[in-house]
Amino acid sequence: MGPMVAAARFVEEVAGKPVAKLSCRLYGSLASTGKGHGTDRAIVLGFMGYEPATVEVNDIHSILKKVQAERKLILPHGSTIEFDMVNDLDFSHDRPKKRHPNGMQFEARNAAGALLHQETVYSLGGGFVVSEDDWDSETREDTADVAVPFPFNFASELLEHCEGNQCSISDVAMANEAAFRSESETREQLDAIWAEMQACVDRGCKNEGVLPGGLDVRRRAPALFNQLTSDGVKTTASSDMQADEADAKADIAPLPELDWINLFALAVNEENAAGGRVVTAPTNGAAGIIPAVLLYAVRFCGASTDEAIHRFLLTAGSIAWLYKKNASISGADVGCQGEVGVACSMAAAALAELLGGSAKQAACAAEIGMEHNLGLTCDPIKGLVQVPCIERNAMGSVKAINAARLALKGDGDQIVSLDTVIETMRQTGEDMMSKYKETSEGGLAVHVVEC
Repeated sequence: MGPMVAAARFVEEVAGKPVAKLSCRLYGSLASTGKGHGTDRAIVLGFMGYEPATVEVNDIHSILKKVQAERKLILPHGSTIEFDMVNDLDFSHDRPKKRHPNGMQFEARNAAGALLHQETVYSLGGGFVVSEDDWDSETREDTADVAVPFPFNFASELLEHCEGNQCSISDVAMANEAAFRSESETREQLDAIWAEMQACVDRGCKNEGVLPGGLDVRRRAPALFNQLTSDGVKTTASSDMQADEADAKADIAPLPELDWINLFALAVNEENAAGGRVVTAPTNGAAGIIPAVLLYAVRFCGASTDEAIHRFLLTAGSIAWLYKKNASISGADVGCQGEVGVACSMAAAALAELLGGSAKQAACAAEIGMEHNLGLTCDPIKGLVQVPCIERNAMGSVKAINAARLALKGDGDQIVSLDTVIETMRQTGEDMMSKYKETSEGGLAVHVVEC
């Protein structure tokens, strides 16, 4: 998402100039794993003016095939330029730039080859990007210039607001969102996010076949879905919860909820691996955890009202802000603890609140969710977001649910605070060797033979 957003913005910046050539050099992690992550395809689509939220996914293959065959790009304002995906996208610079491991340098030139505009941009994870010029500026995307009623940069400040006003984390989040738009508009956007998440799960349960990229990973979600919905298997939370003990023993296997949670997470991340549309939560690589845990709450905990779903998403978003502000949500920056670890922490807090937990208990759940993901490496085989990424979302979802349950059995007091674990995660990411941070130079990426 980040490279697509960055490419689209760069094209907008050179609109009106006599652009005859566009190119991009990828640095660091983007150079090492970019092709496996679809960075090349994303940049081409961004140059053409497409956006992650609106591009028609089913058309992407034909769009890119035409670009490759004709070696031409149609820019958003109608002009056509020569473009070679092999030569105009340079993946040879695996040494990162100083600011961030995910670096891109865009260039626009005229017909004579003269440089019209050049810009270095960093992809921070979750679709967020910042230019070199704005790195230390107040215009960075993670700095709001709107005054909110309950400002917070740390979990301790968030909890002070909740305790002082006898409210939940989601209450604070909704009040702050009201500084940007009306409550009805916020709820409409939350509904849109939830609808997109559910649509992604549905597609993942139906789309069969082998994932692209050469590892020959077969989609498992459709077969698992068919198994769970076959005759003799209970499919609704209400029937499972109301069944007597004899019927339960006869009709379902132990812990059937785990199978559904696994299904939801696998479905989303298999869609992501296939280039489908997912909701970054907080990133594409960790996009299955929030929908899996929320679907668990809806189907097995009776939390199916719009209000409950909104509260879940608002709480999860508040926890994500703390990590983005004080650490990182980029696997290239801090390893997978910044993606799956953060998603697990987000989901744990959101579920704890949804199940009646206090703000302190929700923060405790978030801390537990991260504490047991500290040091999680990002070592995708062949640079693809497939192994171990897809299963890791299923495992992260189950861990989030258990973190919430553990927190709800206590009063929210904890030896390690959420702020402490976030800072620990940041420092752990700094200390982690680069080969374990989305470069495919260590771990499983080098210990599994590609056949």
